[in-house]
Amino acid sequence: MNSIVRTSVASIAGLMIAGGGVAGPAMAVQAGPMESRPAVAVPPEQSAEDKRLLEHDYERQPNAYYCAPAATSIALSTQGKDPSQKEVAKKLGTTEAGTNSVNDTTRVLNEMTGGGYETTEIKGTTAKPEQVEKLRTDVTEAVDAKRGVVVNTIGTGVDTDGDAHVFPGGHYVTVVGYRDGSEEMKIADPYDPKKYYWIDDEELADWTAERGYSS
Repeated sequence: MNSIVRTSVASIAGLMIAGGGVAGPAMAVQAGPMESRPAVAVPPEQSAEDKRLLEHDYERQPNAYYCAPAATSIALSTQGKDPSQKEVAKKLGTTEAGTNSVNDTTRVLNEMTGGGYETTEIKGTTAKPEQVEKLRTDVTEAVDAKRGVVVNTIGTGVDTDGDAHVFPGGHYVTVVGYRDGSEEMKIADPYDPKKYYWIDDEELADWTAERGYSS
């Protein structure tokens, strides 16, 4: 089995997944369904030569297991696509157990945009320097080509403000911009109440370790 093929759904920070750890597929728990909200259009921001933010529609996931459909929908909106999360979830094969892997997000992104996306795995429990460098390069190329990047994370990621984002069962987020030579990347998180945060490249690569991303 591909190392990134694992069930991944959003979970409340600090809660462990029900019925098992992160070694295999498991359903993450959440206090209750989140309120579904309409997409919010966000204009592009390119106020500095070394900072680029994509125009996109932010989407909030309506339940515990729609993080991949929501993150994929955000990425699709960077190319002017506006499918419903339900439609995207059907194409991804999302169930109440989550979405299998970024192989699925890559497939659906290519199907709905005409191509250009590739899957990259980050094997091991932490990212190697060359994997961090590749992530930085891939994000730069994708954002410059006006493609949002879908990232399958697991465990804890700490943003540049020092806030921890904890998903022991796995989670999907979208990269919608970069700054400082792509050493910091802007995350649109369909689960997080803040919606957005910046995270540095090494931290994001480690957060993606054992999973992968579509760029």
